[in-house]
Amino acid sequence: MDLIESLRKANIPQFELPRFIGGINARLPQLPPTLGLTTALNLALDRILPRETLEPLTGKLVCLRVTDGGLTLLFTLTPKGFRPAVSTTKPDLTISARTRDFIALALREEDPDTLFFNRRLIMEGDTDLGLLVKNTLDAVDWPRLEPEALHPFRLLAKIRLRLGPSSR
Repeated sequence: MDLIESLRKANIPQFELPRFIGGINARLPQLPPTLGLTTALNLALDRILPRETLEPLTGKLVCLRVTDGGLTLLFTLTPKGFRPAVSTTKPDLTISARTRDFIALALREEDPDTLFFNRRLIMEGDTDLGLLVKNTLDAVDWPRLEPEALHPFRLLAKIRLRLGPSSR
């Protein structure tokens, strides 16, 4: 059984991050977590996220808001991939939810439609873009993640192989 399947079966408990965590995060620069998000999206682009399907997102300002985490991540899709965005204009699409609900979506424990109709996932702005994002994520065939592959010794061995023989 892979890690994702194990997490799916674990049934994430209902939780909300403490208010002070969201308050602290809201005061911190949003660029570092946005860079993390866009890096992950770029790694998935063309591998599991089809670029041609996401073409309508090109040049659009997208905001991912983690309501209890105090995060507001602004990004856009360019011809070269996803990039963080700095803008004072209203985003074309804003997707808001709690941390727990984003995790449940990623693990496919919860359906986006269910979260939307229970008012736990809020989409504002261009609804066509929102449907595009939802349908694209629903269609993704997530790769298997083997927990053994994450063992620190295995990761170090892979890094050594990529770096080549030692120059000692």
